[in-house]
Formats: sequence, structure tokens, C-alpha cells
Amino acid sequence: MIESKELLDAAQVKMDKVIAHLTEELASVRAGKASVNVLNGILVEYYGTPTDISQVASITVPDARTVLVQPWEKKMIPVIEKAILVANIGLTPSNNGEHIRLNIPPLTEERRKELVKQIKAETETARVSLRGIRRDLVDAFKKAQKDGMPEDAAKDGEESAQKLTDKYAKKVDDLFSAKEKEIMTV
Repeated sequence: MIESKELLDAAQVKMDKVIAHLTEELASVRAGKASVNVLNGILVEYYGTPTDISQVASITVPDARTVLVQPWEKKMIPVIEKAILVANIGLTPSNNGEHIRLNIPPLTEERRKELVKQIKAETETARVSLRGIRRDLVDAFKKAQKDGMPEDAAKDGEESAQKLTDKYAKKVDDLFSAKEKEIMTV
């Protein structure tokens, strides 16, 4: 017979993954401050293989408005520059033959509001994922009850599922609030 703790633990692992994914997505949203995360997911052609920029270059943030990309091979400079332009992240790379500099412009009020809409969509996706996990968990408790779990244990499990979902929904809200504050702070 399936234990309710096993079901809850499995759901908690899935919810942790939702939070980790949301954290990653929010980190890649530029908030007017330079961050190495701004280049996450941008691939360059490296010896015929699509490779993440962080695998072919050192990415640093020397000050609040600059991201510095220093390729390990000089021949990669134009390839990285092109990849950044094609990625359309709103930054124009400039190189001096040694490294690529990305200057982060200050955000306009309009752009800040667009970014808040973007992170709101990301957090809503996370909430939908959490509700899906809760629904699956409640279904698992109902199935376990049919398979012989006592009714009160199944009901307690469903209540625990709701409490777990509420706890993770609060984490999503906290992540959203922190990122929104970071974006809207001039």
C-alpha cells in the first residue's frame, strides 16, 4: 500500500523543481543591472557543435552597467558577437580584439513595465505547474483510498497536498515580489 508520506515527498520534489526553474527564469530577466545570467542560453558554433557562451569564454561583471566576455580563443570573438546580436537580448556588443563588452543601458519606465509583465507570465506558469502537481497528488490519494487506504488518511493527505501547494505558492509570490521590486527600482 502506498504511504501518504511517499506521495507528499514525490510532490515536494516536483514542486522544488518548479521553484528552481522559476528562479532560473527570473534570473535571466535583465533588471537594469549587469549580470552574467543575461547571456544564459545563448549558443555559439564551436568546432561544429552548438555550445553555451559560458563554455567558450569567461563572463564577468566589472561594474553595475557592464558585462565583459573574454573568449579563450581570439577567433571566437566574431562568433560570440554574432550570437549575441542574433539572440536579440537588446544589447549591442563591442569588441577591442581582446574581449567583448556589453553596456547595459538604464531601463525606461515602459521597458520596466514590459519586464514586470514578462515575469508575471513566468510566475503564472509556475503557479499552473504547482496546481497540476496538487491535482495529480489529490488524484493519487483518491486512487490510494480505492486501493485500501483509510478514508481519513486520504482526506488528511488531500489537506496536506493543499498546505504543501500553499507553501510553494507563497515561495512563487515571494520570488515575483523580489524580482518586481528589483526591476521597478530606479
